[in-house]
Amino acid sequence: MPRDDARSLSASAREVRRRQAVRAVRSGHTQGQAATTFGVTRQAVANWRRAYRLGGRQALSARTKGRPKGGRLDDRRVASIVRLLRDRRPDQLKLPFYLWTREAVAQLIERRFGPALSVWTVGRYLSAWGFTPQKPVRPAFERDPEAVKRWLKETYPAIRRQAKREKTEIYWGDEMGLRSDHATGRTYSPRGETPVILGTGRRFGRHRISAITNRGRPYFMVFKIRFTVAVFLEFLKRLERQLGRPLYLIVDGHPVHRATAVKAWLNEDRRKIRLFFLPGYSPELNPDELLNQDVKRHALGRR
Repeated sequence: MPRDDARSLSASAREVRRRQAVRAVRSGHTQGQAATTFGVTRQAVANWRRAYRLGGRQALSARTKGRPKGGRLDDRRVASIVRLLRDRRPDQLKLPFYLWTREAVAQLIERRFGPALSVWTVGRYLSAWGFTPQKPVRPAFERDPEAVKRWLKETYPAIRRQAKREKTEIYWGDEMGLRSDHATGRTYSPRGETPVILGTGRRFGRHRISAITNRGRPYFMVFKIRFTVAVFLEFLKRLERQLGRPLYLIVDGHPVHRATAVKAWLNEDRRKIRLFFLPGYSPELNPDELLNQDVKRHALGRR
């Protein structure tokens, strides 16, 4: 077969040609004779023989062009690695890493199955397996998953039903600190040249306490001193006076929120605020946390 015509062969025909060439050499023909017969180079025949010795007939199968997706890992090994990446952290597998990086995955593959892969090859593996680099969340060790489940399935639905019966509105409260040197945004700059943004060396900070409804209506108060019982009571009084109607306020378990003076004030006659508490170490349950992140990232961080 002329070599020019060999380029137009289909993938299945190329696979057949590889197997026939290898079979011819194994039957006693030289690599040169097989190359002439099948219209390829001697180096191609040598490569096919080497692939056959390492991987058998499967190694001669037709492959799509481009960078390899599977490499030397079969389906069984891939399933095992993916399961470990999903269910375990590197330190749990006695690897010197805390996060799953390409280097960590490469060490895992080498320890479990032998082949030493480059970080670029591992990166292609991870992409083919559906993994992408992401910023991890960091739940606290003290968090009680059962308490969170009870809050979502029982406590909050009960609060919502009670608020509906009393025709009142639910608010979520939280506090945060702000600094003049806080920066979260990015700016374009030529590659390799770190951008420089001049600013004053005089740093100052402020604090903010806020409450937001389920429909996104916010109320807030800015203060300079640290968060104390007096500050919290002042915010509650302003909130009660401004709204002029009963409301439910859900907050976390900060000691100020649970202070005796706060309980005494709430228990006074004609109070329009009822306080409820989130499970410990569960900021993701509080929509006001999203408001705080938005303020830091967009309202403050880029200005």
